[in-house]
Formats: sequence, structure tokens, C-alpha cells
Amino acid sequence: MLDRTIESVEVLHIRPVRRHLPGPEDFAARMTGRVFTAARRRGKYLWLPLDSGDAMLGHLGMSGQLLVQEPDAPAERHLRVRFRLGDVELRFVDQRMFGGLSLSEGGAELPHELVHIARDPLDPAFDDVEFVRRVRRSASGIKRILLNQTMISGVGNIYADEALWRARLHGDRRGDRLRAADVAAVLDAARAVMTAALGEGGTSFDALYVNVNGESGYFDRSLQVYGREGLPCSRCGTPIRRVSFMNRSSFFCPTCQPPPRARRAPASG
Repeated sequence: MLDRTIESVEVLHIRPVRRHLPGPEDFAARMTGRVFTAARRRGKYLWLPLDSGDAMLGHLGMSGQLLVQEPDAPAERHLRVRFRLGDVELRFVDQRMFGGLSLSEGGAELPHELVHIARDPLDPAFDDVEFVRRVRRSASGIKRILLNQTMISGVGNIYADEALWRARLHGDRRGDRLRAADVAAVLDAARAVMTAALGEGGTSFDALYVNVNGESGYFDRSLQVYGREGLPCSRCGTPIRRVSFMNRSSFFCPTCQPPPRARRAPASG
């Protein structure tokens, strides 16, 4: 999509551009004639800087897709916004419409809407030393820290479980009780898991999770603990266990990842 002039923008439903307060007509008018100059990400957001110094900010929500299509390709059932760029189209498709697009004024380098979100561990500018320092000052469990977007972004529930299994750490282990080497091991494991997942197109559990060409990822075949309750750990054979965590589920091996010991209450008297 880069270095192509946006010839036209068609907003087919108002909800996906609801965060652009001036309205869909203004969104289309301000995007038309502009050029995408790069593609960047931060957490669950992505943005496409424009030659104007602004940026198109996007969030896919639960079911959003950005697809690259030929102009004569049939319209998708849940097509919401269409960008015509010469001989290709960029299409925003969203069944549940929790996602959306907006224009971030002056947001080419970093939209102001995203300044509170930390870099992800695959970002070349991610600061390992600072991350280790902040984790070791936190009383939160290490999994909760991995899901805290102000600490680190991009990991998510599935890859947090996989990274903790690789690092042999239970998710409830408090940050301030971990050694620097433990935190570094988790960070290395998260990078390894995410890199492997990217190589296999991500983890697709239904037809809504696809790439820009409409293809599903198949990293779910490589998962070691997530979704494997009761199955043997591939490392030690112990059945994988599932527990509730922040309205979701955590999966771990109770042998490879022993839970932290409860601290004894001080003796009375």
C-alpha cells in the first residue's frame, strides 16, 4: 500500500469511523489524495503515516480485517471501508464492528492516542534493561505484567502462557521476587514464541483471524500449553493444568512451572 496515491475512499458504514469525530465524509475527504508512507504498530494498534504528517490509525477489535484485494474482487459480506489505490484496494472488513479507523492529526511518528502503550519486544528500540528493572520493582505476578500494555505490548494471553512455559516460570511469581536472569529468560522466551508464531502466520482459532491475503495462521499446532488442559507436558509428561485468570484462562505445567509458595503469616504473640 505504500507510495500509492489514495484515489478514493468509500465509507460503507459509519460505525468503523466513529472515532473520527468530524464524521465519515470528512474522513474520506482528508484521506483522498494522500499517500501512505510507512506501516507501523504499537500494541493492538497499527498506523499508516501519511505524506501530510498525519496518520491513519487502526484497531481491528475482535473481528476486523485489513485486506488487499483486486478492484474487481467481489465485495466481502462485512466490508465497511474501501480505499482505492490504483490497481489495488485496501479494504477494512469487520463483522462485529468493534474495530475502527480514524485520522490522527500529526500522528505520523507516533499518534498521541498511543503514547501510553509500551513498545513490543520485537521492536528494535525495546529497552531490555529498563523492562527488567521495572518488573523487579513490581509486586504483580509476572503474567499480569506481561499483559500490562504500559509495561510491554504485543504479548497477549496465549503467548504469555507459552513464554512462561519455555522459561519454566509460573505466572503468579511476583516480579519483585524474580532474579534479573529470570526476567531476561521470560523476555527471550516471549521473543522466541512471537517470532515462531509470525513465521506460521499467527494463531487462528476461527475464520475471522486471517492476514491481509485472507489466509489463516497455524501456530496453534505448535502450542505447548495453551488450550492443552489434561494433555501431557511435552517436556516432562505431567498433565497440563488450567486455571481462571483475569476473566480468561491460564495454562501451565505444575511440574515445570511450580506455583509460588504461600508466605507464612507471622506468629502471633
